[in-house]
Amino acid sequence: MSDPNHEAEQPHLKRVLGRWDLVLLFVVAVFNLNVVPSIAANGGVTIWLWLTSLLLFFWPQGIAVIELAHRYPGEGGVYLWAKEVFGDFHGFLSGWCYWTNNMLYVPTVMLYFVGVSVFALGPGHAGLADSKNFAMVMSLVLLALLTVLNIIGLGVGKWLNNVGAIGTFVAAAVLIGLGLTIYLRFGTAVTAGDFRIPADPRFVLNSFGVICFGLVGLELASIMGDEIRDPQRTLPGAVAWGGVVSGALYIGATLTLLIAVRRDEISVLQGIVQAVSHMASKVGVGWIIAPFAVMLSLSIAGIGSAWMGGSARIPFVAGLDSYMPSWLGKIHPKYATPYAALIVQAVVSLTLVVINFYASGGVQEAFQKMLSLAVVLQLVPFLYVFAALLKFAMRKPLEGGRYGRGTLLFAGGAGFVTTTLGIALAFFPAKQITSVWKYEVTMIGITLAFLLLAVFFFFVYGGVKTRQTVARGPGSIPVPAERSSAP
Repeated sequence: MSDPNHEAEQPHLKRVLGRWDLVLLFVVAVFNLNVVPSIAANGGVTIWLWLTSLLLFFWPQGIAVIELAHRYPGEGGVYLWAKEVFGDFHGFLSGWCYWTNNMLYVPTVMLYFVGVSVFALGPGHAGLADSKNFAMVMSLVLLALLTVLNIIGLGVGKWLNNVGAIGTFVAAAVLIGLGLTIYLRFGTAVTAGDFRIPADPRFVLNSFGVICFGLVGLELASIMGDEIRDPQRTLPGAVAWGGVVSGALYIGATLTLLIAVRRDEISVLQGIVQAVSHMASKVGVGWIIAPFAVMLSLSIAGIGSAWMGGSARIPFVAGLDSYMPSWLGKIHPKYATPYAALIVQAVVSLTLVVINFYASGGVQEAFQKMLSLAVVLQLVPFLYVFAALLKFAMRKPLEGGRYGRGTLLFAGGAGFVTTTLGIALAFFPAKQITSVWKYEVTMIGITLAFLLLAVFFFFVYGGVKTRQTVARGPGSIPVPAERSSAP
């Protein structure tokens, strides 16, 4: 039982997100044009991987989000769900992996932004993307802007998410529209043979994990569950619309890229602008490149805002639970936002931006390593999400949920197996990797380091804080949020 006085003391966040805010949030969070080039570079076989992932990962993810948000509404998402179903440590580990993944992902968003935004200045300025000083300044400006907007609050910050979603729609429409024009006027060099499984599929295997990573995002709104207006009615429809639109855009964008550019010429960082430039020149509308770059830059900024704002809620809740420093659970006195967690998120991202620009070797290889690491950490919470569905399905009687036993068994089983496979295949190097053993050492070493940090914060730091709370008495410091155990 929870203490009413304790509930009154808890921070209260503002409910500002409506249904279409969520649909646009899902589109900007799920559909990321920038992961398409690294996938399309492996050829037409990736279309089959997309379809498989949509059926066995994305659809089960939508079912899981609706089911779990119905059973456990509130702030925290994957952190709260794993905690309620499997216990405190599993909840913390799930939230920790979700948050630390974004430490690796947000710097790649900054890198994308710099590489694309220079095209808005005209073809003559494209070389600025290779200037580390320029790239650093632009990354810092974007990072500062995203942090300030999210601190001011989702009532303001959501508009960057919404503008980013609109930018995503426009950029995808231009890309796919040009692709159709090229196909109708000139045909395509793509043949049925390009969609066959290659004789040596090892470089394609990494793409499956990246595809699953690209399809993550439907759970993001539930991390901000206390900021959704009427979540029980709003969330299911928003998940359905966001999922359908995002899946269709991914397949369309991948096919367009394969039509426009030979797969051995696709750059994993600037492949989208590269494709649009190639097609626009061929059709005779070269003027479209600059406005396209503006729309794509807005899309990238929206992606960064959505993931920074959403993932910062994890250390916010962990701070309330005393598994991390309690000041991470503070909210801004004026804007009612988790400003301390947002600032920490920004500082960590800044550190990794500096490392990425000044301590890495080849940009594309460094990007691929960070992307693969993000894939592993991002997918770990989904093992808990799908395992929770299986646990619900085994209960007798089945009660308290939205779906029947058969649906929960299929979604949980398919999602769990697909997620496990996606994590395992992320350890297979992509073709941009020049040293396999360095790649494996990096992947295993950094993954273990993040997991060991989670163990430290939960068992060591969290244990110390708990003992201090007991020793000083309940009135000496704010009481941490009530901890639940697995049912």
